[in-house]
Amino acid sequence: MGVAVKEAPGASEQALSDQLAWLLSRASYALATELTAGLSSLGVSPRGHCVLSSALGGQYTQTELARMVGLDKTTMVVTLDELEAAGLAKRVPASHDRRARVVAVTKAGERKVREAEEIVGRIQDDVLAALPVRQREVLMEALRTLVRERLSEGVECSPSVRRREPRA
Repeated sequence: MGVAVKEAPGASEQALSDQLAWLLSRASYALATELTAGLSSLGVSPRGHCVLSSALGGQYTQTELARMVGLDKTTMVVTLDELEAAGLAKRVPASHDRRARVVAVTKAGERKVREAEEIVGRIQDDVLAALPVRQREVLMEALRTLVRERLSEGVECSPSVRRREPRA
């Protein structure tokens, strides 16, 4: 079994290493691919897991869930169609307004979330283990603050930024 050897970063990669967007994007892509691989045995994607675990928190319409997890309407519809086909979620009339439909997680979906949480937790712990404990806490709190405050909403732009799942 060979040992992976990291090459020294090239000049262009070093120039990018000072750009927040590039760093976050690179880290996000690497983590997303690892989560996708880890969750594949459960037959659920990281996106599906986010939708299911968020839907467990209350009665949310698909529009509310899309906003919570950062998905566009089309992607949310496709994701919910996949989750319904797998028997993990269903759209049901809201108790407060029969015209509105909320996303309900099935018992099978609840089990899937619990199983997925174990995998996600292991991967997150493994990734964060690359940092000293103090840096882990600082990183997580800094990201929470950015997402909650300055980066809580995207801005209108043209052309629009498309969010895609990494290709397998």
